[in-house]
Amino acid sequence: MRTIALLMAAGGGSRFGGPIPKQFAPLAGQPVLRHAAQALLRDGGVAAILPVCAPGAEAMVAGILAGLPCLPPVAGGATRQASVAAGLAALAGDPPDAVLVHDGARPFIPPGTIPALLAALATHPGAIPALAVAETLKRGAGGLIDATVDRQDLYRAQTPQAFRFPALVAAQDDAVAATDDASLLEAAGMPVALLPGHPDNVKLTWPEDLSRMETLLRPAPMLPRVGTGFDVHRLVAGRPLVLCGVTIPHDLGLDGHSDADVGLHALCDAIYGALGIGDIGRFFPPSEAEWKDADSARFLVHAAGCIAERGGVLANADVTLICERPKIAPHAVAMQARLAGLMGVAVTQVSVKATTTERLGFCGRGEGIAAQAAVMLLLPG
Repeated sequence: MRTIALLMAAGGGSRFGGPIPKQFAPLAGQPVLRHAAQALLRDGGVAAILPVCAPGAEAMVAGILAGLPCLPPVAGGATRQASVAAGLAALAGDPPDAVLVHDGARPFIPPGTIPALLAALATHPGAIPALAVAETLKRGAGGLIDATVDRQDLYRAQTPQAFRFPALVAAQDDAVAATDDASLLEAAGMPVALLPGHPDNVKLTWPEDLSRMETLLRPAPMLPRVGTGFDVHRLVAGRPLVLCGVTIPHDLGLDGHSDADVGLHALCDAIYGALGIGDIGRFFPPSEAEWKDADSARFLVHAAGCIAERGGVLANADVTLICERPKIAPHAVAMQARLAGLMGVAVTQVSVKATTTERLGFCGRGEGIAAQAAVMLLLPG
């Protein structure tokens, strides 16, 4: 289904006041109108945007929306209804299957809104997002309460509103005075689906609305999460010795189902622990043949991917290898580089060091190698 979005930017914004119309007001470094256009494109499904603006403002609007998939702006009319009619007329030569009509002063479209609207057009000629009225409604007269209005089944309409193109054109042909486009279909007797709206889908109306919008655009705080990991494997003959992704010349290697890289395993467990999603055995169980002699680099790539899926970043990682021999210092720089590469971070965010147990315990006797790791992640709050 080919969909074009009409982006309405012809209004003067008298309630907003100020030297310029509200859709051109600066918000987080760019005009509100550009935020609205970007929101229309974020979920996909919109082939192009057709801006409808005040006569004479076409060049300015084209500049604001430069770089986005937009058709040349068209001049609107004296009313919103007339402006929508002008947009539909501009599309008549190559009509889309569906059209969205969106306020240029609504810079936020919550994720999933547009796909849900377009899906509803499979069974309805029109669909809109709307919020059920939660507050008690009063009708006023002369500064006094005239009546309490029953709020049951009342909704606050939002945009974008979605329509099958022929349906909206037909409703415009029989147009009555309307404050939104869904009203036109209602007057023509065509059913319009009500889909859940969202409180963040705010229309800029009053100057104080800008403060709320600035807050919505502010990135979520990144909160620190710490994780630790520990692993140990015994040393045996006939196995390569792989530590922190680097193969080290040695007469013994670590015994395990995979390549038994204790450094990588401890680091993976530290990451999974900081994310609160279990340990390495949950994702790569030693009971599965797929992981027999596997390169543990695959495990760390997976762990780093889990950080990205949560929208987080690795602040730093610290790995300590515990063994009498071999000497780790000659290989530490290569290990740091290998770990950083696997996780897609700077080398300066990774530390690899070693210590001994002063010949005490299994590590001191050369029977095995242990590793412990600590990480700090920054995750969206």
